[in-house]
This record gives sequence, structure tokens and C-alpha cells, in this order.
Amino acid sequence: APPAGPAPKLADGSPDLSGVWTGFGSNAGDISKALKAGSEVSMLPWAAEKMKTLKSQDDPQANCMPSGVPRGNPYPWRFVREGDHLYVLYEGNIHSFRQIFLDGRPHPEDPDPTWWGHSVGKWEGNTLVVDTVGFNDKFWLDYLGHPHTEKLHTVERYTRTDLNTLQIEVTIDDPGAYTKPFTT
Repeated sequence: APPAGPAPKLADGSPDLSGVWTGFGSNAGDISKALKAGSEVSMLPWAAEKMKTLKSQDDPQANCMPSGVPRGNPYPWRFVREGDHLYVLYEGNIHSFRQIFLDGRPHPEDPDPTWWGHSVGKWEGNTLVVDTVGFNDKFWLDYLGHPHTEKLHTVERYTRTDLNTLQIEVTIDDPGAYTKPFTT
């Protein structure tokens, strides 16, 4: 049996998110099957039409490109904290990483769009809240090809409830592709 116990804490009292995690890919297949109660995926007409034309071989992740948020990675991944930076290291696919700034900085006014966007994080009690903007429009939100635009804004909430459990909630807001935000 795996070891059990409470969620560990760092010296500053914040939750220790280190270790190897799996399961972030739970949204990877179809985001509409992982929705929080009361949420729905409501696409704008252009996004729904585009999704109908996509083929699995066109999937950027299948072509060795980063998978983006909320898709994350169906392979193991880990958080590594170094001072005011938190890094997410993805072990699968192209072995990519993303950085989350924990120093209170704002997002840049005009971020240069990237695969992982510009992420800032803060603690709300035992929950790490990661706010990300500045995504490019190249990755899919899931294997089905739910699209997005450069207006994509995500808010991830990570709560380590015990030694072996990390709860993840992601709110997706993209007024360029969806009629309203939704949460997985």
C-alpha cells in the first residue's frame, strides 16, 4: 500500500506540492466529461465548426508540441519550487516545463503568446491559485480538439488534501471561442 498521511508543509507553512503526480490528464480526453457541476462547454459557432474538421493526426500534442492548459499531460509531472518560482516539469511528450511566478508580479500588459502562457500564482490558504494569460492559439484543450484563441485565460486551483491526493480545478475563460467560462 502507498504511504498515507496528511499533506506535508514547507518551512514557510505553505503546502509542499513536490513529488511526482499523475492524473492531470483527466481532462485530456474530453473536457466536457470533466466539468464541475453547473458548468457547460458552450462554443461560439466558428469554434464548433472548426472542431468538426479536426483529425487526430492534426493534434499538436501528437506532433510533439506542448499540450497546454488545462490538458496538461497524461504522463507523470512534478512541481519544483525555487524561491519565488514554481516550475512544472512534464516528463512525457517533449519533456517541457512551465514557470509560475510567486512574487506578486502582475501579468504583462501585452504578453508575447506562448504554449504555456504567462502564469502568476498565489496561496489562498492551502490552495495554490495559478492565473494564466498570454497563450498562443496553437494547442487543443483536449484530444477532441476543443479550440481556443489568444484570449484564453485560465485559473487553476491546486489543493493537496493529503499525502497522495492533489485536487485540481481549472476555470477556462475564452470569449473568443466560448459563450461563457466553464470549470473542469
